[in-house]
Amino acid sequence: MNRKILFDWLDARFPGLWNRPGFVAGFDAAIDAAIADPIDLGPSKVLTVSKAGVDLIKEFEGCRLTAYPDPGTGGKPWTIGYGATLINGKPVTPGLRITRDIADKLLLEDIERHADPVRDMVNGYATQGQFDALVSFAFNVGVNALKRSTLLRKHMEGDHEGAANEFARWNKAAGRVLAGLTRRRAAEVKLYRS
Repeated sequence: MNRKILFDWLDARFPGLWNRPGFVAGFDAAIDAAIADPIDLGPSKVLTVSKAGVDLIKEFEGCRLTAYPDPGTGGKPWTIGYGATLINGKPVTPGLRITRDIADKLLLEDIERHADPVRDMVNGYATQGQFDALVSFAFNVGVNALKRSTLLRKHMEGDHEGAANEFARWNKAAGRVLAGLTRRRAAEVKLYRS
């Protein structure tokens, strides 16, 4: 590396900088350190939900072509297809019916709507299985719940085993443990660890 180019550039922009005691030696040492330990700019991959992630969401959401009440509340939010609560920005209402094709289209839109913020949260620091599991989790409990969770904090700290153990804590709706949520969290953990 031609250090003279850097020194000349600095000298042209910051005259007199070189006159400070120890500056040249300190700057030289900083260049050596940067060369020895380059900055990690992070992964360049763009995460997308895989077929395994879509299949997991489909399995636990199930597909119902007639609107049904939320199993945790017995009412709102009303849900249709694979867990859609909105169609064209409007809440699902009792009595609404859709086709399988519309249900599939809504699912892919909903998955991407949840994947975008998860992608931003993990900033590429996730394996495919981890990303899929986190999107499934956010799809089920909400993006804001994931954002505030100890699960995400541990994941981002690199404590992946600790993060995996956090999934099981999220098996309640309206304060009650639901067997379906317990099974879903176990499946998400399995995918997270894959």
